[in-house]
Amino acid sequence: MAISCLVVDDSRVVRKVARRILEGHGFAVSEAEDGRQALEACGQTMPDCVLLDWNMPVMNGIEFLKALRAKYGPDRPSVVFCTTETEMTFIEQAIEHGAQEFIMKPFDEEILIGKLTQVGLL
Repeated sequence: MAISCLVVDDSRVVRKVARRILEGHGFAVSEAEDGRQALEACGQTMPDCVLLDWNMPVMNGIEFLKALRAKYGPDRPSVVFCTTETEMTFIEQAIEHGAQEFIMKPFDEEILIGKLTQVGLL
């Protein structure tokens, strides 16, 4: 059975690039444009992992992460933040609220697959 990944980003281009990489490695990919859509998607079918942008309209990435962990617990799904935010405070906040990893945009296949391997998905 394929590993499922929810790609959450308000950029259609980023979602498309992530989808191409992930599907190329056998993942079943779904998408959401913001944190609220992502939380609804998790309520319907919990993915194995979430690739999560920070800066989004409606509900940003950290708000989504807090809501996800409050509702479903600290362990599942694995969350990898994928953002342009480079300050250490952002990384610390993401890890503090339950993200397993953090990657910077722009990312490539090697970086993304490497992080998913580090969190035990591959």
